[in-house]
Amino acid sequence: MQSQILPSRAALVDRIALQFEYGQNLIVLLGTSGLGKSYLLETFITDKYNDFNKAFVQVSAQMTDVQLMTQLLEQSFNAPLIDHNLSLSQNYYQLAQQQQCGACLWVIDGGRHLSEELIAELELLSKNAPNVLYIMIASQSKLPFKDAVNIHLEPLNTVESKQLMGWYFTSLPYDEDPVFQTFLVEAQGNPSLLLAWQPSEQVADIVVKDKVSWRLQLLTLLLIIMLLIIGLVYKADMTQWWENANRQIDEQVLSTAITTEQAIKNKPQQLIPPVSSEPSAAVIQKPTQDTTNNNVPAIVESLTESTIVVEQEKPELKPVEEKPITKPAQTKSQNQIVKIPSNWYLQQPEDNFVIQLLAVTQQQVGNEFIAKHKLKSITNTYQTKRNGKIWWVVTTGSFANLNEAKQALQGLPAGVRKNKPFYKKISKIKQEIARVDQ
Repeated sequence: MQSQILPSRAALVDRIALQFEYGQNLIVLLGTSGLGKSYLLETFITDKYNDFNKAFVQVSAQMTDVQLMTQLLEQSFNAPLIDHNLSLSQNYYQLAQQQQCGACLWVIDGGRHLSEELIAELELLSKNAPNVLYIMIASQSKLPFKDAVNIHLEPLNTVESKQLMGWYFTSLPYDEDPVFQTFLVEAQGNPSLLLAWQPSEQVADIVVKDKVSWRLQLLTLLLIIMLLIIGLVYKADMTQWWENANRQIDEQVLSTAITTEQAIKNKPQQLIPPVSSEPSAAVIQKPTQDTTNNNVPAIVESLTESTIVVEQEKPELKPVEEKPITKPAQTKSQNQIVKIPSNWYLQQPEDNFVIQLLAVTQQQVGNEFIAKHKLKSITNTYQTKRNGKIWWVVTTGSFANLNEAKQALQGLPAGVRKNKPFYKKISKIKQEIARVDQ
């Protein structure tokens, strides 16, 4: 079961299948690095021609012609006896005469590493094979085939670029984010570059998506500037107005105040009691005689008396205990990939086969798949790297030949078989496991 596929890529898969059905047995998929050629090949071999004998080989610079020929023939025939002294086409004709072989589909990734001899052999078989043989090759540059159909893998448009990123990232910036828009332009629809997005480092500080907020902020700034200008222009007038207001208040106070000399002059013949030095509050004696005039002497007497102000006791300040500042424990990053052991695969013979049930980019999805179908006791999982991204691959069994693997496939639950599992050699898996450390 493969992950989701974009509409343009799904249409391209159907187009390739249509070319095969119209008699074009040799197709070369061309595209620059990072466009998703390998992913499209895996999708094609998984979703199309389920009744064919399928062979998938990823060619590297270290792989020899004999190794490539052996992998193609072993995945197409049942326990074939391969003569390494013969060519690919000669071995194919000889094996086709020895045993019944149905229609075959060969998918080769890394066509730029193919030798001229193998290119000639593949083209010869595509034309003269005794049975139906479809050959699909992915390459970064055009190969020297004479009659092959070249199909170019185009970059993603803006809509599909955002759709692809939405599958791998929980949240994306707003469309108005200048950093995000610049990233989309620079990525040029390349899936490998799009999936290299770093949300924590490549996002502008935009909190609210509001097209009107900048107008409000501008209006507020203009009002503040106008108030400052008005204040500077009328600074002198405002200062004078303030001084005049304060002067008027002082004059009103002075006009109603009575001097000490006036108060003493108007005081009747009565001695002013001495100021008590004791810390008790002073008592003002009320005159016994009623007068029609204001009792000015009593006011003066009250003014001359001293009052004792008792200072309030200040509360004692308790020292604050200093608590040690503890640094928060560093936790592992959630995005850190934990490498799972692959010892079981490394202990298996390289000529054995397994059945691949699932290939996903999230380990949780694989665990849920195993738990749903109750496959924990018969499955194993390994990690590989494709286009800079970690994949979890779930397999079952370890079979000495392809016939045993085919029989085991028929015994799998219907819910598992509907995902179109296919056979994979242990030697191929060991190569994929080695990519994780590269």
